[in-house]
Amino acid sequence: MNILRRTKIVVTLGPSLDDPTMLEKVMLAGADVFRANFSHGTKETHEQRIQSVRDIAKKHGRIVAILVDLQGPKIRVGRFKNKKIILEENQDFILDPQLGDDEGNEQMVGLDYKNLPNDVHAGDTLLLDDGRLVMTVEKIENQRIHCKVVNGGELSNNKGINRLGGGLSAEALTNKDRIDLIEAVRLKADYLAISFPRNAADVNQARALLKAANGTANIIAKIERAEAITNIEEIILAADGVMVARGDLGVEIGDAELPGAQKNIIHMARALNKPVITATQMLETMTYSTIPTRAEVSDVANAVLDGTDAVMLSQETAVGKYPDKAVAAMHRICLSAEKNPIAKRSRHRLEKHFKHIDEAIAMATMYTANHLDITAIIALTESGSTPLWMSRVRSSIPIYGLSRHAATRQLMALYRGVYPIAFDAIPIDRRALNKAAVDALQSRDIIEDGDLVIITKGELIGVHGKTNSMKIVRVGSLPVV
Repeated sequence: MNILRRTKIVVTLGPSLDDPTMLEKVMLAGADVFRANFSHGTKETHEQRIQSVRDIAKKHGRIVAILVDLQGPKIRVGRFKNKKIILEENQDFILDPQLGDDEGNEQMVGLDYKNLPNDVHAGDTLLLDDGRLVMTVEKIENQRIHCKVVNGGELSNNKGINRLGGGLSAEALTNKDRIDLIEAVRLKADYLAISFPRNAADVNQARALLKAANGTANIIAKIERAEAITNIEEIILAADGVMVARGDLGVEIGDAELPGAQKNIIHMARALNKPVITATQMLETMTYSTIPTRAEVSDVANAVLDGTDAVMLSQETAVGKYPDKAVAAMHRICLSAEKNPIAKRSRHRLEKHFKHIDEAIAMATMYTANHLDITAIIALTESGSTPLWMSRVRSSIPIYGLSRHAATRQLMALYRGVYPIAFDAIPIDRRALNKAAVDALQSRDIIEDGDLVIITKGELIGVHGKTNSMKIVRVGSLPVV
């Protein structure tokens, strides 16, 4: 059996993947989830890109997921008369929400977020352009924010602003996001990422809007505000999964605090049975280079060893020169990290009380698989919940999620160590169902005669949440009933 990569790879669509040949190379190199970043591009562009993904996936029999990423309340400076300026250390500089969009100069610039003067106070530290420039607030006068430059440099049009420590009052969902959410529903996105949620209420608001639009996408909460760290457990519980969005998060909490926060988020998400994506600058140098740095290799590997479900590429695939090589490098690093014994040992929920029968079956299955010579796990599933619970347990044993629902299969494309397969159990005689499931894997050369496999399913086939049995069978030795 071929060695399978358990950690999934998320790639970001963009101009570099608009060539169908390159998009195909990226998919065949190992991409599992395709992200449409609604911070950029038009409705027509996103629709065309997503359709291309689906066409190529169909051509190659691949099951992939589509993730639509909402922009959220990006707080930015306005534009400059000459497109950019140079700020010097100790220089005075004004952020003025009343200044015209194109009137920025060496002394002041406008703001797209007009409420910023009410959110900051004298002594606050503001970080611009992902923290490359630093200013301290000296006073607020007539809605103008008077600052002193601490770290200078080039400042160009529409660069972002963060307040060290967070605390900005901007709503998580803007008017643009509400419109884009409806578009994501129309495009049948599998996952919807919401940017800058502060608490569970922000996630619940997005879910209510999604339901009102008749959407069924799973919600991914992007953790990128300092407040989100404070409220991390309630956010994870409210969402269907989380993303460690290390760009803005690192700016708000400080770069030195970021590694520990990342580990804690991954650990908590897994403990609460939610998938987690680690994102931002994972292989950033591969935007222009054919190989990653050693530091980047270690960064990806450590996220894998911590148990992340997926690692994400952003500009590396959206605008990079070598998107296929970036995915190939990510694939290679993940496979190598997964060889480490740390990636195969687990005490997940050994001391916990299970609330659901299907969760108990999932945990029993993984405990058995990790202590017996099991080749594969076959999970017949309607919603994908049982394979998700299984995927929380560290293991080297592949989990095959067999489902008749395309939406369920596409959701499972994100889960660590889960490999979705199209399989309709409804018309199959119950006495022949186990054998049919085994045959589905054997026909794909996944398992062979003599292998031990575990099958999980429910007595009530076709009903969500009813997995209540596990069975160990040896392939090819006896009729599987």
